[in-house]
Amino acid sequence: MKKPRSFKKSVLAALAILPLAALLAGCAGAAGGDDVVKIGVVDASEPYWDVFTQAAADAGITVDLVNFATYEQPNPALTAGEIDLNQFQTIVYLANYNVASSQDISAIGATAIYPLGLYSTQYTSVDEIQKGDTVAVPNDQSNMARALVVLQSAGLIELTDGGTISSSLDDIDTAASRVKVTALDASLTTTSLPDVAAAIVNNEFVGKAGLSFSDAIAQDDPADSKSVPYANVFAARAEDKDNATYQKLVEIYQTTKAVQDGVREASGDTAVLLTTPVAELEESRVAVEADTKAQK
Repeated sequence: MKKPRSFKKSVLAALAILPLAALLAGCAGAAGGDDVVKIGVVDASEPYWDVFTQAAADAGITVDLVNFATYEQPNPALTAGEIDLNQFQTIVYLANYNVASSQDISAIGATAIYPLGLYSTQYTSVDEIQKGDTVAVPNDQSNMARALVVLQSAGLIELTDGGTISSSLDDIDTAASRVKVTALDASLTTTSLPDVAAAIVNNEFVGKAGLSFSDAIAQDDPADSKSVPYANVFAARAEDKDNATYQKLVEIYQTTKAVQDGVREASGDTAVLLTTPVAELEESRVAVEADTKAQK
């Protein structure tokens, strides 16, 4: 893992100087209001969010986007009631958060599945990567597991569990693997590129790092039927999952052509746009949560 420019700049400035608690305190007044919906995101600078905000306004809904610097922030903000929705995470990430924090956030609508790519500033192909080189992956469980499967598919590592949504660094068969793997915050894998052979970079950080999606030397297939757990979703507190205004915002996102075109453009035309039924999303979330609990 979006608002008028003036608001975006003010939020980014606040993030630069305030701890999360202070930022959230400043947001509290509007959260949950009847005429303003606060949505937490991690990529507010993408132009399609401006289009979405205007489309929502045309439908009589005022949207304020709150940009967060890291993945760790939007879910706690949502559970604390400081924002109304968020849109930054996959079903797997959401499920892991719910289990780890004993929360009950629900998926209320799909947005897209993005490929997860491996990038390098030293090599132009996976075959050039040397034995013993180091590759960086995101350190959050959901993205780490997916990243490890990408590395296994590329022939760089072997996983003792075969590769699942729960794979971790402990599942790497080091003797059978060509590279070493280090885990970093997802926002930092790009900055590690000068120091590692390659890094898995989440979609929203590709452009920010000056990379092109075509630069990926390996990636997974977002159109694969097994990819539903990696669908990105709008998420709400469980008690708000049937909120008609929130459901309308999902509909606007999914059906406004200019928004959808913007999502494609922002992803380098790699996004697979979704209108997956909410029941299917929630079925996947519940299944992932059950699997995650079983692993503990």
